[in-house]
Order: sequence, then structure tokens, then C-alpha cells
Amino acid sequence: MSFAGVYPVYNLKFKIGTNGRTSETGAMKTIAELESFSLSIDGKVEEWNSMDQEGWASALMTGKSLSISLKGKRCVGDEGNDYVAGLAWKNGRDCDSKLEIEFPEGAKLEFNCVINVTNVGGGDSTNVAPLEFEAKAHGKPTFTPSPSLES
Repeated sequence: MSFAGVYPVYNLKFKIGTNGRTSETGAMKTIAELESFSLSIDGKVEEWNSMDQEGWASALMTGKSLSISLKGKRCVGDEGNDYVAGLAWKNGRDCDSKLEIEFPEGAKLEFNCVINVTNVGGGDSTNVAPLEFEAKAHGKPTFTPSPSLES
């Protein structure tokens, strides 16, 4: 794939595992009508002050967490959208799934997650019904760089 330069955010593809964490390729479905997303990586950094550093702090990244907030419209009849919306009424392991993000240059981010649906229909009477949710990573994600950008 030949890709260079900037790109609009709508070129990203989000897929949800409609069979939960056991989802294989055929069960990974795009989620229709997404409008925006925010990716958050939270690094856990431990700091300490050794005598031999004369008061200067040392630091080490000891852990990370990943979460993605997604907002869009409720689209009845779309497999991915219906699956996510249905998780609003579930709890425990029933909210476990897999998420994939495909980037325009060919890179891919994949991870097991917990889906927390935060809005599935609220708003003014003249609004289009929303679908808003957060995907919190469960364990280490897999990031596959674009084959065209590896050196």
C-alpha cells in the first residue's frame, strides 16, 4: 500500500467482535454511524530519588492502560451498532469483546476490551438517537505497523 501525508479521521475503520472475546475474523463487524473518537493511553510511572542522583528523580514506566471513547448515532439494523447498543443492558463478562482499529496507512490496533455503553438514545426530541460508549483494554493490545512504513 502506498500512503503518505495527512488523512481525515473518517478514514479509520473500527470493528467490534460480535461474538465477544472469542470473535474471529468473520465476527468482526464495522460499527455504522460513528462520528468521533478519543484514544487515551495512561502510563503508570514510578519515580524515586536515589542518594547517588543528588536529589534528582529517576523514573520508570511500569504499566499502561488504554481506553477509547466513541460517539455516534444509533443505527438499528447494523450488526456492529446493534451489538454495541445491546451491551447497554448487560453486565459482567457479557460486556467483554474485541476491538480493532484499522489506520489508513495499513497499521492495525487490536485488543480485548470491556465495552461500557454510556448513552443509547438520550437527547432532545429533535435529535438523532446517539450511541456512545467506551472500550477499555483488557490486557496488552497488539499494534501491527503498516508494512509500507517498516524499514
